[in-house]
Amino acid sequence: MKIKYSVFLVIIIVGISSCSRKINYYTEENKFTSKTGIPDYTKLEYWAAHPNKNDPSDSVPKPLKKVNQEKVADVFFLHPTTFLNDNEDGKIVNAKIDDSAINYKTDYTSILYQATVFNERANIYAPRYRQAHISMYYERDSIKKIQAFETAYQDIKKAFQLYLSKYNLGRPIIIASHSQGTTHAIRLVKEFFDNQELSKKLICAYLVGMGVKKNQYELIPVCQDSTSYGCFVSWRTYREDFKNDVINRKDSTIVVVNPISWKTTNEIISNQNQKGAVLYNFNKVFKHTQNAQVEGNALWVSHPKFPGSILYKTKNYHAGDINLFYLDIREDVARRINQYLSKNKSD
Repeated sequence: MKIKYSVFLVIIIVGISSCSRKINYYTEENKFTSKTGIPDYTKLEYWAAHPNKNDPSDSVPKPLKKVNQEKVADVFFLHPTTFLNDNEDGKIVNAKIDDSAINYKTDYTSILYQATVFNERANIYAPRYRQAHISMYYERDSIKKIQAFETAYQDIKKAFQLYLSKYNLGRPIIIASHSQGTTHAIRLVKEFFDNQELSKKLICAYLVGMGVKKNQYELIPVCQDSTSYGCFVSWRTYREDFKNDVINRKDSTIVVVNPISWKTTNEIISNQNQKGAVLYNFNKVFKHTQNAQVEGNALWVSHPKFPGSILYKTKNYHAGDINLFYLDIREDVARRINQYLSKNKSD
């Protein structure tokens, strides 16, 4: 099934102009020239988000009163596909690392609207990488497709290895990702955490927007509630009346965790329990926007309620996987960090 970026991506992009601060299209962070075309993660320009520079991941929606708290964990965040433009019949399969337009789109959609979910008590590290073009998900040439995603993954692996050696300093780790980012994060978690010593540092892996098999990992379990750690969560979001042969209510092989209840059980969780969404206006939190239910291989939600939502007819909420549950995730991250620190302090 071809993934369509839903209207939420459109309203997120439009909503950039409604942010309280002015944004220059070409900032120093996303305008640079790479001499080799290969990322050098010792340099800050090759990071979309990094604690040592000012970037959109530092932002906090106004209704969420910003209280300076100690950053006690690290988040390694892998952004979704932002290489979406016309592709000359598939000739360009990976984004240029110094493409300022793509980097801008990454910074002020994914980093601003997604990575900020995790910033309350954690440092955000988000590498730029030579992402595969969106068309590679539907590419019939298997070698071409494999090579495109391999290039992207090797960049991410290189960034993570540098992060571990230079920046981590023993802090607990959260892996967070969406869409193509999750394609790579699934592999990263397998290689570096599953049955590895580093698993002791894993608070949670938020592997969002792609199907993750229940038997994906040997020793990393699915989180069973909101206080678990050393585990992973995953979900894909669709309106309750969405119909598709692949996304359905019968496939039981895929992990789906409800980001309102943080359970895998299939009861309908009322919108009254949903904490808040951040959509087209970064500085506005919309509360109680939708119900959510786990069934089959997806998360099924009611038509979200927010001003103007009646105009939006899409049933694929892929681009809203994180934003529809912005505050729910934010509170969950803080809770799991506290649980991890409490348990490991007592040990």
